[in-house]
Amino acid sequence: MLERDKKPSRAEMVGFIGVKAETAWNELLSFMKANYDIEPETVFYGTNYGWLVRYRKSNKTLCSFFPERNSFTFLITYGKKEIEKYCEQRDEFSKSINELFDNTKQLHDGRWLFIRVVDKELVNEIKKLISIKRKPKKK
Repeated sequence: MLERDKKPSRAEMVGFIGVKAETAWNELLSFMKANYDIEPETVFYGTNYGWLVRYRKSNKTLCSFFPERNSFTFLITYGKKEIEKYCEQRDEFSKSINELFDNTKQLHDGRWLFIRVVDKELVNEIKKLISIKRKPKKK
């Protein structure tokens, strides 16, 4: 997944992340498709990160998925408003997500939350994190 000249297919990405992480990957991508009118794009993010699936609209990234061997990393960046919303809903998140949030340095452009996903355990919390950044479309 680190070769710039070899863009992976979605099937290759899924095969790379492994069976345990695949369920979480598929559920989150289905959540994105059902709730946001944003086409995913496969982008090379550099030699340290490789290829990723990114959801971006109007030049603003909602979230990104970085495939890794037997896992993937989910990235969402929160600005000031999202940080405030998260703090209001803090009790709805697990200890591990709250610790990650607390230990993520506040940068000039917000907090970059990198969440390593190895199985389905964090899927519902990740959905909530996405919903804080951008409300899902009404059904």
